[in-house]
Amino acid sequence: MKIAILTIGNELMSGRIADTNSSFIAREANLQGWRVEAMMAVEDDFAAIKSRLDYLLPLADAIICTGGLGPTADDITTEAVAQAFGLPLYKDESVLNHIKDIFAKRNLVWVENNTKQAIFPQGAHIIANPLGTAAGFALNVSGKWIFVVPGVPRETQRMFPEGVIPILRREFPQNELYVARQTIKTFGISEALVDKNLEDIDFAALGVSVGFYPVFPENHVVLVSRQTTAEAAKEKLKLACDEVVVRLNKYIFSYGEETLEEIVAGMLKEKKLTIAVAESCTGGLITNRLTDVPGSSEYLERAAVTYSNAAKISLLNVPSEIIEKHGAVSEETARLMAEGVRKMAGTDLGLSSTGIAGPSGGSEAKPTGTVYLALSDGGQTICRHYVYRWDRKRNKMFFSQAALLMLKNYLEEKG
Repeated sequence: MKIAILTIGNELMSGRIADTNSSFIAREANLQGWRVEAMMAVEDDFAAIKSRLDYLLPLADAIICTGGLGPTADDITTEAVAQAFGLPLYKDESVLNHIKDIFAKRNLVWVENNTKQAIFPQGAHIIANPLGTAAGFALNVSGKWIFVVPGVPRETQRMFPEGVIPILRREFPQNELYVARQTIKTFGISEALVDKNLEDIDFAALGVSVGFYPVFPENHVVLVSRQTTAEAAKEKLKLACDEVVVRLNKYIFSYGEETLEEIVAGMLKEKKLTIAVAESCTGGLITNRLTDVPGSSEYLERAAVTYSNAAKISLLNVPSEIIEKHGAVSEETARLMAEGVRKMAGTDLGLSSTGIAGPSGGSEAKPTGTVYLALSDGGQTICRHYVYRWDRKRNKMFFSQAALLMLKNYLEEKG
């Protein structure tokens, strides 16, 4: 089966928002064994939307559209699709009541223009939105299918697999293929080097497709096997995974879809360990990532952004003479920060970061991108020193990634 993807919105065409929906839909369609024939973006304009639909319809069995389902004047996708196929619009009372219930539960003020999200082309099949107020819809037009879902990425990522794929599988039955998939996450190696290290593997001969996906600061290798039996799919996938692991082992930190912070959180909970964090150059980013995981209060006792020397001295009891002798960005200071925050909080572990994110502040001895990370458990304090060559924002992300990876490795070694 062939599909086309049409993302709609002025914000996409102006470059203010990146189009992540197309890549997500394409990946999910690929897993189903479907061919993506075309991907296009278009502004919020009636004539332009009709023109793109007219172009894409002969190319594909189904068009997946995202965006333009909100309550504002520039959200015209529903009306544009209806006009393109000569269909009248109608108001769905059950959807309208559902939207009003959401507003009531969230104690939001109802504005009448929200009714717009309950209007659909005649004959549309409603696709529920479990995360927002804008429902999607599907239309059968002379044997071709048009799907429209919201442009909010997290809503697209929920509605496409739950609302769109089941309809397409029903309407376009095909020989059943069993799909086995593995995501291998790496850190500390560039996308180009990942590809270079794997270039001698004949994935096609193994019956597996491979994709390379940079998700800064990580690089992911995604292996997919499609076979006529589940056993065959798993077997071929394992063979391919083994080949990748041999070549990338020292850079691999995860297999699967869990984030690094989710992995660390699970290990801290399992071992019933608590942690406190003292951050300087990362400005709270490590803590932010740790608290992105639900239930983080089980392991995170407190965190301090001790950005200034005075804060390191007064809050963490880092001696001023240590900072004067070795500098705030040093192994000695990082170790004392980790030990100080652990003692202050009374936790099992203390984690610290101190560095130079840039773009200024570096020197020949300590260039921009220098970071010291330390982890203390009361019995020992380990410290790691890295130098990254990115801009300020990316350096901070790299620092936080390296800190969480150090924590993960420590927890693994402790068994």
